[in-house]
Amino acid sequence: MREAVTTSERSVGDTVRVGVAIPAAGSGVRMGGVRKALLELAGEPVLLHAMRPFLADTRVVALCVALPPDDAEAPPRWLLECDPRVTVVAGGATRSESVGRAIQALPDDVTVIAVHDAARPLVTAQVVRTCIDIAATGVGAVSGCPAVDTMKTVGPDGSILSTPERSSIWHAHTPQVFPARALRRAYANGGGDATDDAELVERAGMRVVMVDGGAANIKVTRTEDLVVAEALLRARESL
Repeated sequence: MREAVTTSERSVGDTVRVGVAIPAAGSGVRMGGVRKALLELAGEPVLLHAMRPFLADTRVVALCVALPPDDAEAPPRWLLECDPRVTVVAGGATRSESVGRAIQALPDDVTVIAVHDAARPLVTAQVVRTCIDIAATGVGAVSGCPAVDTMKTVGPDGSILSTPERSSIWHAHTPQVFPARALRRAYANGGGDATDDAELVERAGMRVVMVDGGAANIKVTRTEDLVVAEALLRARESL
């Protein structure tokens, strides 16, 4: 069973070497075919916002972005020049394939691997730091937030089947951070139909805990999400 860990409960030393895998190869169907990661948010690409908190952590030694194959052949200049730790690979047909390829491109000697969706531009450095700290102790860490709405299990025809007790339900976000060997081993067996990286590691029996990263770590999926993300970003900058 997962347990919640607040962002102030754990801290470890800086001896860990972190690799970051960022899947950004989605087709953007719900955005009308536009590449979400390359859209502008407050004057900068969504992808750059998503990368920045990881690049600010000195323990991060490599960050690999999985782009659509055509973009990977000619990546944006700003991406190649933003930091020497950044590399690019061609993503796959699914998120799991893209993450797997990015993981393979990371150095063999990283001890912790973080996976973060390019479409989550509002992740904070504190959440990134806490998830890395936890993974460095040998435990998986997933950023998320407790469910506040009533949750329903629904059948194919839309009929409500049950109402789960929401006190034990969390929304799983990214980053999702794990000891490198565990994540590499999980992906070596194939991503399959897993909806997130934690599911693969859980299947292998590793303990994974939730980190309360707050509800503001939204995923930019639709056009209106950009409006919300920009408002949240502006509000954060004004504090």
